[in-house]
Amino acid sequence: MTHSTSSANPTSYAQANAYTPLNFPELASAITHINEEHYDELLGFLTAFTSLSSEDMDEASVQLVDIYAEAIALQIQYKGTKKTSAQAHNPTFFIAFTAPITQFSDLNTQYILLKQQADKKLGKKTIKLTKQTFLVQDSYKVSPNMLRLELTGSTLDVSNKNSVPVDEAGYAYLFDLAHNASASQNVGDKASPTRAHCYYTLRKAWQTSDGVRAWVDVFLHGDTPGGHWASSLQIGDTVMSKREFPEKTAHLQDGQALLIADETSMPTVARLLELWDNPIPPLVLCVTQELADQAYFDAVKIGTDKKNGDKTRQSTECQTDNNFMLLPLVAGKIHSGKELAVLIDQTLANYLTNHPLQIEKVWGALEAGTAKALRGLIQQRLGLERSDSVIKVYWRKD
Repeated sequence: MTHSTSSANPTSYAQANAYTPLNFPELASAITHINEEHYDELLGFLTAFTSLSSEDMDEASVQLVDIYAEAIALQIQYKGTKKTSAQAHNPTFFIAFTAPITQFSDLNTQYILLKQQADKKLGKKTIKLTKQTFLVQDSYKVSPNMLRLELTGSTLDVSNKNSVPVDEAGYAYLFDLAHNASASQNVGDKASPTRAHCYYTLRKAWQTSDGVRAWVDVFLHGDTPGGHWASSLQIGDTVMSKREFPEKTAHLQDGQALLIADETSMPTVARLLELWDNPIPPLVLCVTQELADQAYFDAVKIGTDKKNGDKTRQSTECQTDNNFMLLPLVAGKIHSGKELAVLIDQTLANYLTNHPLQIEKVWGALEAGTAKALRGLIQQRLGLERSDSVIKVYWRKD
């Protein structure tokens, strides 16, 4: 994709008339979602497709202000004492799509294409629109409400675009739930799912003498399409994925980290711990509805699979056999929203009162309403830069 001069430089609002407005009713919520959940990607677009340098963005923030048929509009908002007269009007940059949007469903495709191209320019891992097929070898519980699917799949050859990663935490696959429902229509033992696709995290993958083995851990919570899909799978079934998504954890490589997980993100945190390559072990705040599910971390050892094979040093703050401090929070019926965010913040505050850690980095993944409320609470409590505190949405209450 090429960008015109006008799209790579700040443009006045009047010049926006060159772009076609969109009137989709879903557009406002999409813009809000991108600003809240994909801020780092917006920064990536500016870095990849404009002449802005990292120094230009040091004391600035970016906001998606509009989406046109041909482009997205990103506004730079400068702050601090270095703001110049040229920056006074918060310049807007237009980043062109590969092809114009004609219906709302096109937005997802065009946004992914932008991200793929920006990541390539920046040398980052990105979304893969790749179909893969896995074979179910086993299925069993690893905690009362966590089901492990043991799969065999593609190759570990890093030169192969369909490779299964062994050294990434939080690598997610978009599984095609309808594939299994359709395959069993003839025997009539499964109904078509109300949701056709669902993301699940690759807990771990490794090479064996007869191929690649992978774990995908699925939290069984209530009456959900994904839970029914996972529970119904039998040894010998195939499962298909349609998209792959790498997690953003690079900021955790140094400094005292706090990891915040609920049942849906425990697989990511478990793999993060096994691959931990930071000399300071993290504090792990784990939120579960039931106490018994906290046992998920009992078998996890920090740094066991890190690339260089070195042992992570013992921290004076961490007194568990696993060499990381697990701070359990059993929330019971409080499983989402602002109420849970406040409970997490209070639990952290109580811990820090008695264990005065200086937390420098945060990674977490929770329900959408919880994540949104918790971001503000964590910012207020820890005062971190946005790039040092990543709190993701892994599921939505509806």
